[in-house]
Amino acid sequence: MSGTEELLVEAGRLAAELDAADPPTLLDIRWRLTGPPGRDDYAAAHLPGAVFIDLDTALCGPPGPAGRHPLPDPAALQAALRAAGVRAGHPVVVYDGGDGMSAARAWWTLRWAGHRPVRLLHGGFPAWLAAGLPTGTDEPTPVEGDVVVRPGALPVLDASAAAELAAGDGVLLDVRAAPRYRGEHEPVDPVAGHVPGAVNLPATEYVSDGRFPVAEALRDRFAVAGVVAGAPVGAYCGSGVTAAQAVLALHLAGRPDAALYVGSWSNWVADPDRPVATGSTPGG
Repeated sequence: MSGTEELLVEAGRLAAELDAADPPTLLDIRWRLTGPPGRDDYAAAHLPGAVFIDLDTALCGPPGPAGRHPLPDPAALQAALRAAGVRAGHPVVVYDGGDGMSAARAWWTLRWAGHRPVRLLHGGFPAWLAAGLPTGTDEPTPVEGDVVVRPGALPVLDASAAAELAAGDGVLLDVRAAPRYRGEHEPVDPVAGHVPGAVNLPATEYVSDGRFPVAEALRDRFAVAGVVAGAPVGAYCGSGVTAAQAVLALHLAGRPDAALYVGSWSNWVADPDRPVATGSTPGG
């Protein structure tokens, strides 16, 4: 099985899997940064058998100095996943409203928690609709799962490690839009700019409408940003959601060692003593 097949699943293939005797556990992760809640979308229509998981409260810890979407408490995450029916070693498929960001953060969180068999529905809910596949409104009551959360299965950066990566021989990718990177516009966090030494690679340059190009195209695009074989790479965004999508893209490109700065910019600027760069170049 190729790396792409292990990480992504197309709508038609997923439909066939859901008709099998023991289908994958299906999690609806629809979410918007500024609302309305994704649960409203889920209530209106969702993939048959899908269970809704809230990104903010189930997959992340409470917002604070660690960032707007910090790592979840392992025990709380385990309880949420078990309530959603996630079973140890059993395949999980996650999907969102189509941009692939919140589903990618769910993919990353489950992988970080030690649950490896998890894939993302390529193109999300719109891809399912475009394929003419059925939806429903019934909310299933899943059988309690038995997944065991073992944190640390994917690499994580804190602020110090992110600074070292940006200043060293590796590459720290800032995947926010260019005006935010340059410090011209900051709609969410209290300080504008970027981590000194970080390279800007907006998410729109390697993913479109929640769909990823082939691995070779991804490798070429990351190489332009300085990502080369053998050198460490990490990614950050505003709060670790879009950057989780970047880590997924790096996995697709053959870099399973890619690290996520989970706290991202929202954590970086929580400490006023941390330096801030502005402008279009990594050093400002």
